[in-house]
Amino acid sequence: MRGKGKEPERLKTARKRTASSARWLQRQLADPYVQKAKAEGWRSRAAFKLIELDEKYDLLKGSRRVVDLGIAPGGWAQVVRKRSPKAAVVGIDLLPTDPIEGVTIFQMDFMADEAPAALTEALDGPPDLVISDMAANTVGHKQTDHLRTMGLVETAAHFAIENLTPGGAFVAKVLAGGTDTDLLALLKQHFTAVKHAKPPASRKDSSEWYVIAQGFKG
Repeated sequence: MRGKGKEPERLKTARKRTASSARWLQRQLADPYVQKAKAEGWRSRAAFKLIELDEKYDLLKGSRRVVDLGIAPGGWAQVVRKRSPKAAVVGIDLLPTDPIEGVTIFQMDFMADEAPAALTEALDGPPDLVISDMAANTVGHKQTDHLRTMGLVETAAHFAIENLTPGGAFVAKVLAGGTDTDLLALLKQHFTAVKHAKPPASRKDSSEWYVIAQGFKG
């Protein structure tokens, strides 16, 4: 009795999708991190990236004030709340983000002039950790996409340097090739340790890496 049951329905649904969205859905369904995130109550598989970075670099231990740039859908903020439940957390994103207990969320553009002040005022003190999973919307042109995302990273780095408490840390998503030379030099000037990492939860075919800057000199 082939031709009946769930499989034809699934395939029929897939035919209605574009080729790229069908590939994305197939990858999501086969991704163990997606299944694990659902099982453990994380909002996204990206939560495991921060968990793995924290386990390697001890980022969240003792954190008191944390800024989450590009917070939507909230997976990283969930990790911060679970691992540092006493920390004040503030996040910002252009996209709407469902409320998270203990987290102040701004739906606004981080590049807006008023954004940095809104974040620091909400924390009632300088952050000791700035985390950024921001990436610019892609337009399909590799160089343009890279420049746009690195522009966000550079703005995030300047925010961290201008606001972090001494000894604080900055973590941000960068693209293949790592941090641009000028930005890397800037981070090394202001932090005692600057490294690049690709956590296991980052898909192998993804161009994303993370820069981890620790020991802010103040």
